Amino acid sequence: MAAVKTGLSRKLLARVLSVYFALTLLVTLGQIFTEYLSTKNHVESELQTLKNTFSSSLTRALWELNHDQVRAISEGLMSLPIVEGLQVRGENGNYIAEYGIRVQRSPNPIDREIIEDHSSGIFSYSFPLVFKFSGRESTVGDVTLYSSFDTIFSRIEVGVFFLIGNAIVKTTFLVFLFMTAFRTMLSEPLQAITEQMGNFDPQHPEESKLSIKLEDDNELLQLKESYNGVIDDLITSNSKLNQAQNELTLANKKLDDQNLILEQEVAKKTASLSQIMLDLEQQKDELIAHQRELRQENENRQYIEAELRQRNQELASSMNTLKQAQEQLLESERMASLGGLVAGIAHDVNTPLGVSVTAASFLQERLNNLKTDFEDKSLTSKNMASFIDEAEQTALLLLNNLERASDLIASFKQVAVDQTSETEREIVLNDYINEIIQSLKPSFKQKEYQINVSCPADLVVTCPPGAIAQIVTNMIVNSITHGFEGRITGTITLEVKEEGNMVSLYYSDNGKGLSEEELSKLFDAFYTTKRGKGGSGLGTHIMYNLVTQSLNGQIEAQSAIDKGLEYFIRFPKN
Repeated sequence: MAAVKTGLSRKLLARVLSVYFALTLLVTLGQIFTEYLSTKNHVESELQTLKNTFSSSLTRALWELNHDQVRAISEGLMSLPIVEGLQVRGENGNYIAEYGIRVQRSPNPIDREIIEDHSSGIFSYSFPLVFKFSGRESTVGDVTLYSSFDTIFSRIEVGVFFLIGNAIVKTTFLVFLFMTAFRTMLSEPLQAITEQMGNFDPQHPEESKLSIKLEDDNELLQLKESYNGVIDDLITSNSKLNQAQNELTLANKKLDDQNLILEQEVAKKTASLSQIMLDLEQQKDELIAHQRELRQENENRQYIEAELRQRNQELASSMNTLKQAQEQLLESERMASLGGLVAGIAHDVNTPLGVSVTAASFLQERLNNLKTDFEDKSLTSKNMASFIDEAEQTALLLLNNLERASDLIASFKQVAVDQTSETEREIVLNDYINEIIQSLKPSFKQKEYQINVSCPADLVVTCPPGAIAQIVTNMIVNSITHGFEGRITGTITLEVKEEGNMVSLYYSDNGKGLSEEELSKLFDAFYTTKRGKGGSGLGTHIMYNLVTQSLNGQIEAQSAIDKGLEYFIRFPKN
């Protein structure tokens, strides 16, 4: 019994210490992990600080294609302790500089700051290099800085060892304290109680009461009192048991008499149950007949369900085919719109470029004449003044026409890229709408169409810009193609308002309008009033899908014959 008692005490002590060891280990690991995360965040903040320091010079070097300077700046970054690797890529994703540790990256250029964790304890901070000129932004490449667990551990090494040492000292002291307390307060009293309880004599229970002395009023004292109380109850129960045995003998005699009566009742009930069983057999036969009828009806229903399932599969296949055809037609319509935009821009850019070539040829001719006069020593101040005057006029002409061509190409480039991309980004809506209209002007420059735009100059929205470009383009092109058909003049009004977290866009023209029947079918796919004349019937259908799906908004239209056409569009800013 002593061995069992000692084992229980040791198990209790082991469990208490195990829980303490586990909590101490978890707390220490939590403190180390918190220190690690804090140091890692600090290192990431230092990497972001490096971006503010070096991104400007790297952007300028990439814009000027000065790769030697890029590498020199990269080597300077590598000399910093927190930078263990570096990658610099150009606009097309080509690597210009690579040093130290690095990982394989996606070939697509990034457009925002990214912090990533990689395997083997490596983490990186990537950011794009954006060059700003003439109020525009252009991404010229990106930079990725790498650091690792070794850098972080070198900073927290002393703190980690201090936390581990502190945990070991506290644990050692508490183990000694727990062992002393368990021995004096639990192990020795339990051993004495166990020895006295092992000497229990069922024949003389009054002599088996516990006589151990306990100084503290605790659970062991309650155990002693409870055990002595059980002994007293046992003595009382023995006397009651003898009395109960006598009463049980009398009850058994009465029970035998009752069993005879029950046997007679059972015989009567058995005869009644036999008749009930016969009735149940008859009902069973009737149920089997009903089950056969239900089985036949179930088979008929299964056959009908199989036929319906086959028809549903055929219908689903047909719907998938129609959906694919519709998606191909929508993509063709988008590419056709972009092709028309390319043709108009190409024609409009040709004029300023032609003037620039002529001006450059004229300047070259005047420069040759000046060179000849200089070599012949016949150059006069009058000739020099005339050359300077002509050169200034020619240079001004060149600058104006090249800036005009550059503006046209920049507007076209932004609108064309957005029309073929569904990526969301922030845009200044007023500037973006004006860029779209600028790219469309070559389509109607021979006619006196007027487009009035009213939009808050500081309204910024986050959405797929291609959706805005396609919607505005389709509305203006539809007004020119359908509303102003046969007319050389027309007015288009585009008004944008900010209403809380929503944007309202009102569009109207003073064209020939639509009838009530045509208006009811305006957003239907493949409906057009130009059937056989180049109309596909997808322009307004694409607008409806872009507003309701890409922008999560609503679109309504109003029109009447000779009253023009109006669109009301509402969508969230973000």
